[in-house]
Amino acid sequence: MPTSPTLYEWAGGASALEKLFDRFYAHVAGDALLAPVFAHMGAGHPKHVAAWVGEVLGGPKTYSAERGGHPHMISRHLGRGITEEQRRRWVTLLLDTADEVGLPADPEFRASFVGYLEWGSRLAVIFSAPGADTSAPEEMPTWDWAKPPWQPAD
Repeated sequence: MPTSPTLYEWAGGASALEKLFDRFYAHVAGDALLAPVFAHMGAGHPKHVAAWVGEVLGGPKTYSAERGGHPHMISRHLGRGITEEQRRRWVTLLLDTADEVGLPADPEFRASFVGYLEWGSRLAVIFSAPGADTSAPEEMPTWDWAKPPWQPAD
């Protein structure tokens, strides 16, 4: 039985995720609902998010090594008051952008990718709420296949 590649490998690695988030945040800048949330992001934000998602999907531990892992990500959301409407728009726009840049569209990959986006974006809403309790140590999340990709028999 062949071993399944990581979601990171299946997506196309760092270059594919950087392309995705570069294009995505270009769209965010023109989106009336999301632009205010990201108005003060630095020029490196898309690359940082690509490194985060890459690590979560089984890629190199770049975000943890360079940015501080999950505690740092939580700190970036504190007090932002992200709404459910903004969360849904973020997920929808990101999935539209994934189609636009040619991220894999097979059901197995997309089920896993969407699963992470739903889970992670809902945590962002929780951690962004006023008075959110972030005292519990959070490990870097890791995401795997919801169902391994179909591969033909040898």
